[in-house]
Amino acid sequence: MTSTGPSGKSGETVIEVSGLRMHYGPFEAVRGIDLRVQRGEVFAFLGPNGAGKTTTVEILEGFRRRTGGVVTVLGEDPQHAGPAWRARIGVVLQESEPDRDLTVAECLRLYAGYYSTPRDADEILTMVGLADRADAFASRLSGGQRRRLDVALALIGGPELLFLDEPTTGFDPSARRAAWDMISGLRSLGVTVFLTTHYMDEAEHLADQVAVIAEGRIVAQGTPDTIAGRQHAAVEIRFSLPPGARTSDLPESLQAAVAEEDGSRVLLHAASPVAALGPLVRWAEARGADLADLEVRRPSLEDVYLALTASHPESAR
Repeated sequence: MTSTGPSGKSGETVIEVSGLRMHYGPFEAVRGIDLRVQRGEVFAFLGPNGAGKTTTVEILEGFRRRTGGVVTVLGEDPQHAGPAWRARIGVVLQESEPDRDLTVAECLRLYAGYYSTPRDADEILTMVGLADRADAFASRLSGGQRRRLDVALALIGGPELLFLDEPTTGFDPSARRAAWDMISGLRSLGVTVFLTTHYMDEAEHLADQVAVIAEGRIVAQGTPDTIAGRQHAAVEIRFSLPPGARTSDLPESLQAAVAEEDGSRVLLHAASPVAALGPLVRWAEARGADLADLEVRRPSLEDVYLALTASHPESAR
């Protein structure tokens, strides 16, 4: 099966979901969602707690039986797939506990023994940045290193599809960036990554495609740049008025664009940054003013996500 990928080229569909539903008694956790993930892409699955995200992922992984709908993962129905299919996927849970009494290399050799054609352990350790910690005990690894070991253990079997659940929770900024580089590097192996995360900058940095689920329904899908029409959203322009100036002194075309005023700080909304910035800069130059704190931005993925989920409060399930 093929479809058009993020690059516009035809590629193999690795995950296809149609009309997926899941009931827990009278409660409908997943309400007829559709998904499609292509080989080699990083797909970010986003949603608030209780939205049906975990239930959906567990169905895709073959750990939970669905109520209805059609699900195909790597060409098979996970609900009925056997050990050969399971060897083709890797799962990195949000929390795991490798054997603390084994070294990093020993952990990998142990897991490699579960597969008929495992990857080379040294290659995997190099790829995840743990080659220099091969002889260290798992119990002595830092949080970021432990997460790298989790990914290494998931990759040792040579999976075609990797499920990553909140891979950088609790990481410091440096460790997160290193983890992002590692995840991006999985593309070179042809590994498809299905990522769940609460960090919108992480999804924006890593994902080729994004889907947002809320109250059991997909409320938006697309690339990080275009989801929910983000590329067409109004531009925000922030600046401070020069001393003695008021918003009524601005060019008439900009006065209508004023969305917020806090003292001398002004926020404009504009459909086109060029159309707004031109008059603003000319106005400032005419007054001999310097707009040193000028900021121009479109809504971030986090802004879009919050807007999409604002009417879908988190449930406590």
